[in-house]
Amino acid sequence: MFKDLENLSTFNQVNLLTTSLVNIRSINGTKGEVEIADKIEGILRSFPYFKANPEMVWTQLLPNDGIGRKNVFARIKGNGESKKTVIYHAHLDTVGTEDYGKIQELANKPESLLEFFKSWDGNKEIQEQAKSGDWMFGRGAVDMKSGIAVHLANVLYWSEHRDMWDGEIIFMVNPVEENQHTGVIAAVDELLQLREEEQLDYIVAINTDYITSLFPGDERKYIYTGAVGKLLPCFYVYGRETHVGRTLDGLDPTLVTSELNRLINNNMELIEQVDGELMTPPSVLYHRDTKDFYNVQTAVTSHIYFNLMILEASPQVVVEKLKRIAIDAAKKTESYYQKQYQLYSIRNHFPVDSPNWELDVYTFEEYCEKLIKQGVDVEGISEKIALTHKEEDPRKVCFQIVDSLRQQDATGVPCIIIFFAPPYCPHNYLIGKSERDKRVMDVIDRMVEKWEAVSAEQFSIKRFFPYLSDSSYLSLHDTEEEIDSLIHNFPEWKSIYPVPVDRIRELNVPAINIGVYGMDAHRWTERVYKPYSFETLPHLIRDLTVAWLS
Repeated sequence: MFKDLENLSTFNQVNLLTTSLVNIRSINGTKGEVEIADKIEGILRSFPYFKANPEMVWTQLLPNDGIGRKNVFARIKGNGESKKTVIYHAHLDTVGTEDYGKIQELANKPESLLEFFKSWDGNKEIQEQAKSGDWMFGRGAVDMKSGIAVHLANVLYWSEHRDMWDGEIIFMVNPVEENQHTGVIAAVDELLQLREEEQLDYIVAINTDYITSLFPGDERKYIYTGAVGKLLPCFYVYGRETHVGRTLDGLDPTLVTSELNRLINNNMELIEQVDGELMTPPSVLYHRDTKDFYNVQTAVTSHIYFNLMILEASPQVVVEKLKRIAIDAAKKTESYYQKQYQLYSIRNHFPVDSPNWELDVYTFEEYCEKLIKQGVDVEGISEKIALTHKEEDPRKVCFQIVDSLRQQDATGVPCIIIFFAPPYCPHNYLIGKSERDKRVMDVIDRMVEKWEAVSAEQFSIKRFFPYLSDSSYLSLHDTEEEIDSLIHNFPEWKSIYPVPVDRIRELNVPAINIGVYGMDAHRWTERVYKPYSFETLPHLIRDLTVAWLS
């Protein structure tokens, strides 16, 4: 690959690398993630520096990964003895290509897609962008194979200009970003071991995950000095089943989860208010009852879970808020039943002697404490379910654990049980009080001022990268007590999703996102803007790197 790159400009290097990476279908959960990791390793090993120093490129197999996915690392040393180190990182997996419909076979062919969109009249703006030649289309073009390409071009540049800088640069590319983040989670130990063995001083980690406009007409390029976090709050609702002919005698759990959905889904009142930061409301990702076939019995249980982004709130605060919402949903459901039963009694000329529609509300931790007092082996049951179903979707396994425990409850009372399931993405940001944080920010401020003066770009510095990213796993701000509130409400944390929170807190690298620019990530019109992403961005990152290493 080096032979194809050596005489090209930076722009053309990034263009060629991006195209070659988009050509590989590295859909999350497929062998394509292994194929593209091999491709990236091969590109690195073709560089003269790594031919002379082959031990400076290596891979790390993900533990217990059935596909054989792996992280790819490379390391370059500058011309002196400094141990200051900048980490370049990106992810190599993409979402699927089903959204391309009848042109799915073109999803990984940027040149063919470009020709398609030049003649596509479904969106005039996209058509004009295609005709301009300034955009590259394709699955992963913006999220985020162009980001990998920027790092690879810069790794090549620094390896050929080692006399210009002192310190070290580590390149890291990870799989499994689009769902479980197990690639970067495994890399935490690798980075800690490398820091200890080589006495490295990690200054900052640069992620090139995509950025985009935040509103119509927005042309600013955003630099993020931290990462938004994510929780997946789940609600297990146990009702009271009944024949449909006696429906008001029961307690339909789908009414409860529907009320939870109404109270939580897209509710802007539930977002955190942090000045200047983009915050999206919670959204439902799964909602269904647990009936597997048709009959005339109402559902026994219903499940729902939500995507919940967090900026500064701790898991402890989130749990308390969710419980208040669940109590409200329970009361509203009870009131609804009371009203309907009263009408039912009046219209059928029955005496008003209504059933009880109260629901108890528990956090998972509270419910486990209740069962332990009854003599239930909570830990043993949970471990058995997790082991028996270890190959299944981890969210489903969490619900199975809660259901199995509920079946051991001697009271048999309708209830709502609140818990968390994978993935958990920690939030982090530069607080700005330490000398390290101040230095990182000072460099960003100076480089932004420089690049706004020499280019047509306008930059905006934000605290939180607003989309989920691997940057979340490089630093952790929540206290041990706050994290305990998460772990204690997470069924079988230690086996289902053992995020190494202590190790992440120990790693503690400022996570900066300076990304490629484009539009429509995760849509079939996904595209990356080449003038900024392939030319401006690589040089901006070079300036930042030198400043941080100096």
